[in-house]
Amino acid sequence: MALGNCRNFARPLALSAAILVVAGCASLPQRTFSEEQRFAIEDNMRHDIAILASEEFGGRKPGTDGEAKTLDFIESSLRLSGFESGTNDPANPWRAPVLLVSTSATASRVSIQSGKRTVVLPDDGAFAATSALLGLIQDSAMIFVGRLGETVPADMVLGKVVIMLGEPGKSPPRRDALFKKGASAVITTIEDEATIAQIRAARSRDSLQLASEVTDSLSVFATVETIKSALGDTLWDELSSAADDDDFAPIELDAKASVEARSSRREVTSYNLIGRLPGAVPDSGAVFMMAHWDHLGECGKETDEDRLCNGAVDNASGVAMVLELARRLAASGPHDRDIYVMGTTAEEWGLLGAKAFVKSPSVRLDSIVASLNYDTVAVAPRGGLVTFVGEGETPLDPIVLETAGQMKRTVGNRIMAQQFLRRQDSWALLEAGVPSIVLSTNLGSEDELNHYLSQHYHQASDDIDDIEMGGAVDDVELHQQLLQKLASTVDYPAGGE
Repeated sequence: MALGNCRNFARPLALSAAILVVAGCASLPQRTFSEEQRFAIEDNMRHDIAILASEEFGGRKPGTDGEAKTLDFIESSLRLSGFESGTNDPANPWRAPVLLVSTSATASRVSIQSGKRTVVLPDDGAFAATSALLGLIQDSAMIFVGRLGETVPADMVLGKVVIMLGEPGKSPPRRDALFKKGASAVITTIEDEATIAQIRAARSRDSLQLASEVTDSLSVFATVETIKSALGDTLWDELSSAADDDDFAPIELDAKASVEARSSRREVTSYNLIGRLPGAVPDSGAVFMMAHWDHLGECGKETDEDRLCNGAVDNASGVAMVLELARRLAASGPHDRDIYVMGTTAEEWGLLGAKAFVKSPSVRLDSIVASLNYDTVAVAPRGGLVTFVGEGETPLDPIVLETAGQMKRTVGNRIMAQQFLRRQDSWALLEAGVPSIVLSTNLGSEDELNHYLSQHYHQASDDIDDIEMGGAVDDVELHQQLLQKLASTVDYPAGGE
């Protein structure tokens, strides 16, 4: 939807102020929203999603005009609610800089010399990528590590080209571990050429990294058949079989590899937007609400009529929920603790904005008594299970479960919760010791979530026409009560000094 078709920005604030009279006076947690209130909340959130996911915002890619419009809209909404800058940096009010490096692969060549035979791996069977303008190694010794990663001794892989067996979900951390141990390149085996084509297409688009974390590593992806053709069927079958043994140890190969990869590269300054609702009790700690504002920009095929990925569900919906909660909390205050809203950048490229915040926080990390993340919330219908991501990881369990029970919400689907623990922004804070969780009806509705992931996730079809708001409104009701408790030094006497 074009921005010109949306309503006036101030309308949600007026609506929220009008409907908060009853909700703000409730003294005990309960299912408090009338049907009229639910309708008003949904209306507010749809309004915000329509703006953030409009053509005018261009898919909200970091470093574009769409970012500037997104940050302006979020800041304006928070200002209208009564928030002030939360960066605690007079030189950068509202917007904390995040320095990124953008790269895209342009060319690669991989060859393997085994005995007297040198095989140049075909383009449809192998692909190499680097964050540097040029990555080049020649005639490097090779070692096969199977499915090992962290446990491989550093002196075995230092300066060598490592071949590892690819496994969905497990390959990236293993590859990172091998690079940290000094591997000059890592070849990950892939089952088919179609997957190589997908990786090539993805790496040929702009990829973002934190400038402080750019390593210029050489990552190679090759099909099993391509590696077999280079090393020989007999040797590869022996290696693959050995990798299944319980006592498997890395095997040095009588082979050498040469890898060349070229990329375009530029620096990008993006921003985390941070707003603060001041608390009434100094030094009592802070409560954070987080949602990543970024999306992919253009991500469809060049032949597609519509290539713009608007990101209505991922994650305009999460931002819209945070803005609605911010309005309601501001109207129901004052609260004891400071309440922060943080819109993070570059989540789609590996939680980069959240990681940047941890590296250079606007507030002391140990003063944050709770952080709640909101991501991809407009999927589940009304009345579903609520999934608790981070259960058992923080001191928040008792107050979360108590509030869910008082709100007549059933917490479940713990398998799904565990799957998403490391895949969203709260993980970056949780790793740094901040009590950080996700509480979402979206993850409790497995069929609806799987349908979204298979049909609309990171596609041009993720637009406002197909969003489901019933579960999101349920979550606004639950989160308002929970956040009010967390912001109270009486209801939650934890944190602060």
